[in-house]
Amino acid sequence: MIMKKLIYLFLVWGCTLSVAAQDMKKVFIAMPDSLTPLLTKVNKEDCIDFLASNMKAEIKNRFDKSSEMKALTEDYLQMQMTENSTLEMKLLPLNDSVKIVCMVKTVCSSACDSEIRFYDISWKKEFPKSDYLQLPAPQTFYLPTDTVSSEVELIKRKADMHVMKAVLSKDDSSLSFIYTTPDYLNQEDREKLSPYLRKEAVVYRWKDGKFLP
Repeated sequence: MIMKKLIYLFLVWGCTLSVAAQDMKKVFIAMPDSLTPLLTKVNKEDCIDFLASNMKAEIKNRFDKSSEMKALTEDYLQMQMTENSTLEMKLLPLNDSVKIVCMVKTVCSSACDSEIRFYDISWKKEFPKSDYLQLPAPQTFYLPTDTVSSEVELIKRKADMHVMKAVLSKDDSSLSFIYTTPDYLNQEDREKLSPYLRKEAVVYRWKDGKFLP
Protein backbone atom coordinates (compact mmCIF):
# COMPACT_ATOMS: atom_id res chain seq x y z
CA MET A 1 0.00 0.00 0.00
CA ILE A 2 2.81 2.40 0.92
CA MET A 3 4.64 1.56 -2.30
CA LYS A 4 1.51 2.28 -4.37
CA LYS A 5 1.10 5.66 -2.67
CA LEU A 6 4.74 6.51 -3.35
CA ILE A 7 4.39 5.56 -7.02
CA TYR A 8 1.25 7.69 -7.28
CA LEU A 9 2.99 10.68 -5.67
CA PHE A 10 5.94 10.38 -8.04
CA LEU A 11 3.58 10.27 -11.04
CA VAL A 12 1.70 13.34 -9.85
CA TRP A 13 4.97 15.15 -9.16
CA GLY A 14 6.27 14.25 -12.62
CA CYS A 15 3.10 15.55 -14.30
CA THR A 16 3.30 18.76 -12.28
CA LEU A 17 6.88 19.35 -13.39
CA SER A 18 5.89 18.62 -16.98
CA VAL A 19 3.09 21.19 -16.89
CA ALA A 20 5.29 23.76 -15.13
CA ALA A 21 8.00 23.31 -17.78
CA GLN A 22 5.58 24.27 -20.53
CA ASP A 23 6.03 28.03 -20.28
CA MET A 24 6.72 30.35 -23.19
CA LYS A 25 10.17 31.47 -22.01
CA LYS A 26 11.59 27.95 -22.13
CA VAL A 27 9.77 27.10 -25.34
CA PHE A 28 11.06 30.24 -27.07
CA ILE A 29 14.68 29.75 -26.01
CA ALA A 30 14.56 26.11 -27.17
CA MET A 31 13.12 27.10 -30.57
CA PRO A 32 15.38 25.76 -33.35
CA ASP A 33 17.49 28.17 -35.40
CA SER A 34 15.76 26.89 -38.54
CA LEU A 35 12.52 28.50 -37.33
CA THR A 36 14.10 31.74 -36.11
CA PRO A 37 17.15 32.21 -38.35
CA LEU A 38 17.35 35.91 -37.43
CA LEU A 39 17.79 35.27 -33.72
CA THR A 40 20.56 33.63 -31.72
CA LYS A 41 19.92 31.97 -28.37
CA VAL A 42 21.59 34.98 -26.73
CA ASN A 43 19.21 37.31 -28.62
CA LYS A 44 16.24 35.42 -27.21
CA GLU A 45 17.59 35.41 -23.66
CA ASP A 46 18.39 39.13 -23.87
CA CYS A 47 14.84 39.95 -25.01
CA ILE A 48 13.40 38.04 -22.07
CA ASP A 49 15.77 39.73 -19.60
CA PHE A 50 15.01 43.20 -20.99
CA LEU A 51 11.25 42.73 -20.64
CA ALA A 52 11.67 41.34 -17.13
CA SER A 53 13.56 44.53 -16.25
CA ASN A 54 10.83 46.72 -17.78
CA MET A 55 13.19 47.77 -20.56
CA LYS A 56 12.57 47.96 -24.29
CA ALA A 57 13.35 44.46 -25.54
CA GLU A 58 15.12 45.47 -28.74
CA ILE A 59 18.24 43.65 -29.94
CA LYS A 60 20.50 43.45 -32.97
CA ASN A 61 19.78 40.20 -34.80
CA ARG A 62 22.13 38.03 -36.84
CA PHE A 63 21.99 40.50 -39.75
CA ASP A 64 22.73 43.45 -37.47
CA LYS A 65 19.15 44.71 -37.85
CA SER A 66 16.68 45.45 -35.08
CA SER A 67 14.23 42.88 -33.72
CA GLU A 68 12.00 43.60 -30.75
CA MET A 69 9.97 41.48 -28.35
CA LYS A 70 6.65 43.26 -27.93
CA ALA A 71 4.92 40.94 -25.45
CA LEU A 72 5.67 37.86 -23.34
CA THR A 73 3.44 35.98 -20.91
CA GLU A 74 3.44 32.40 -19.65
CA ASP A 75 1.63 31.26 -22.78
CA TYR A 76 2.05 34.03 -25.39
CA LEU A 77 4.85 35.76 -27.29
CA GLN A 78 4.97 38.50 -29.90
CA MET A 79 8.14 39.52 -31.76
CA GLN A 80 8.62 42.22 -34.36
CA MET A 81 11.22 40.34 -36.35
CA THR A 82 11.79 42.98 -39.04
CA GLU A 83 10.04 46.14 -40.12
CA ASN A 84 7.68 44.04 -42.25
CA SER A 85 7.45 40.71 -40.41
CA THR A 86 6.17 39.49 -37.05
CA LEU A 87 6.19 36.27 -35.06
CA GLU A 88 3.48 35.24 -32.60
CA MET A 89 3.28 32.08 -30.52
CA LYS A 90 0.66 30.68 -28.16
CA LEU A 91 0.71 27.60 -25.93
CA LEU A 92 -2.62 25.83 -26.23
CA PRO A 93 -3.87 22.92 -24.10
CA LEU A 94 -4.55 19.55 -25.67
CA ASN A 95 -5.48 18.12 -22.27
CA ASP A 96 -4.72 18.74 -18.58
CA SER A 97 -1.02 17.96 -18.94
CA VAL A 98 -0.06 18.47 -22.60
CA LYS A 99 0.21 21.70 -24.58
CA ILE A 100 0.90 22.48 -28.21
CA VAL A 101 2.63 25.47 -29.82
CA CYS A 102 0.69 27.52 -32.34
CA MET A 103 3.09 29.70 -34.34
CA VAL A 104 1.98 32.53 -36.64
CA LYS A 105 4.46 34.23 -38.96
CA THR A 106 3.19 37.30 -40.80
CA VAL A 107 4.90 39.14 -43.65
CA CYS A 108 3.57 42.42 -45.02
CA SER A 109 4.25 43.97 -48.43
CA SER A 110 1.34 45.29 -50.50
CA ALA A 111 -0.81 42.95 -48.38
CA CYS A 112 -0.13 41.09 -45.13
CA ASP A 113 -0.10 37.29 -45.30
CA SER A 114 0.25 34.84 -42.41
CA GLU A 115 1.58 31.32 -42.13
CA ILE A 116 0.26 29.15 -39.27
CA ARG A 117 2.03 26.08 -37.93
CA PHE A 118 1.66 23.72 -34.97
CA TYR A 119 4.47 22.00 -33.02
CA ASP A 120 4.98 19.99 -29.86
CA ILE A 121 6.63 22.06 -27.12
CA SER A 122 10.01 20.32 -27.61
CA TRP A 123 10.00 21.32 -31.32
CA LYS A 124 10.64 17.72 -32.32
CA LYS A 125 7.47 17.34 -34.34
CA GLU A 126 5.37 19.54 -36.58
CA PHE A 127 1.70 18.58 -36.71
CA PRO A 128 -0.54 18.85 -39.77
CA LYS A 129 -2.36 22.18 -39.67
CA SER A 130 -5.57 20.46 -40.75
CA ASP A 131 -5.62 18.56 -37.44
CA TYR A 132 -6.22 21.80 -35.53
CA LEU A 133 -7.59 24.36 -37.97
CA GLN A 134 -9.64 24.76 -41.13
CA LEU A 135 -8.89 28.19 -42.59
CA PRO A 136 -11.89 30.40 -43.40
CA ALA A 137 -12.92 30.36 -47.05
CA PRO A 138 -12.89 33.66 -49.01
CA GLN A 139 -16.69 33.94 -48.97
CA THR A 140 -16.55 34.04 -45.16
CA PHE A 141 -15.32 37.64 -45.39
CA TYR A 142 -18.16 38.80 -47.63
CA LEU A 143 -21.51 40.04 -46.36
CA PRO A 144 -24.55 38.01 -47.42
CA THR A 145 -26.32 39.74 -50.29
CA ASP A 146 -28.98 38.85 -52.82
CA THR A 147 -27.65 40.92 -55.69
CA VAL A 148 -24.16 41.96 -56.71
CA SER A 149 -23.43 44.17 -59.72
CA SER A 150 -21.52 42.73 -62.64
CA GLU A 151 -18.79 45.31 -61.92
CA VAL A 152 -18.34 44.02 -58.36
CA GLU A 153 -18.33 40.42 -59.61
CA LEU A 154 -15.52 41.40 -61.96
CA ILE A 155 -13.57 42.95 -59.09
CA LYS A 156 -14.06 39.81 -57.00
CA ARG A 157 -12.59 37.78 -59.83
CA LYS A 158 -9.59 40.11 -59.85
CA ALA A 159 -9.11 39.32 -56.16
CA ASP A 160 -7.98 35.82 -57.04
CA MET A 161 -5.07 35.70 -54.58
CA HIS A 162 -6.58 34.67 -51.24
CA VAL A 163 -4.49 36.13 -48.41
CA MET A 164 -5.26 36.75 -44.73
CA LYS A 165 -3.56 38.17 -41.68
CA ALA A 166 -3.88 35.92 -38.61
CA VAL A 167 -3.55 37.35 -35.10
CA LEU A 168 -3.25 35.35 -31.89
CA SER A 169 -4.73 36.82 -28.72
CA LYS A 170 -2.50 37.63 -25.78
CA ASP A 171 -5.42 37.42 -23.34
CA ASP A 172 -7.34 34.33 -24.43
CA SER A 173 -7.15 31.34 -26.76
CA SER A 174 -8.62 32.99 -29.84
CA LEU A 175 -7.26 33.43 -33.37
CA SER A 176 -8.54 36.29 -35.53
CA PHE A 177 -8.43 36.45 -39.33
CA ILE A 178 -8.34 39.72 -41.26
CA TYR A 179 -9.02 39.57 -45.01
CA THR A 180 -6.12 41.33 -46.72
CA THR A 181 -6.77 40.29 -50.33
CA PRO A 182 -8.32 43.71 -51.18
CA ASP A 183 -5.09 45.44 -50.11
CA TYR A 184 -3.33 44.46 -53.33
CA LEU A 185 -6.16 45.83 -55.51
CA ASN A 186 -6.06 49.43 -56.73
CA GLN A 187 -7.82 52.03 -54.62
CA GLU A 188 -10.84 52.35 -56.92
CA ASP A 189 -11.52 48.61 -56.85
CA ARG A 190 -11.03 48.48 -53.08
CA GLU A 191 -13.60 51.23 -52.58
CA LYS A 192 -16.14 49.49 -54.80
CA LEU A 193 -15.62 46.16 -53.07
CA SER A 194 -15.61 47.54 -49.51
CA PRO A 195 -19.43 47.71 -48.98
CA TYR A 196 -19.65 43.95 -49.57
CA LEU A 197 -16.98 43.01 -47.04
CA ARG A 198 -17.28 42.31 -43.33
CA LYS A 199 -15.80 45.10 -41.24
CA GLU A 200 -14.87 42.88 -38.29
CA ALA A 201 -12.33 40.08 -38.13
CA VAL A 202 -13.38 36.42 -38.31
CA VAL A 203 -12.65 34.98 -34.87
CA TYR A 204 -11.89 31.33 -34.08
CA ARG A 205 -11.67 29.99 -30.53
CA TRP A 206 -9.65 27.06 -29.17
CA LYS A 207 -12.03 24.36 -27.97
CA ASP A 208 -11.48 20.63 -27.40
CA GLY A 209 -8.05 20.75 -29.01
CA LYS A 210 -9.03 22.70 -32.17
CA PHE A 211 -9.64 26.19 -33.44
CA LEU A 212 -13.32 26.49 -34.26
CA PRO A 213 -15.32 29.43 -35.74
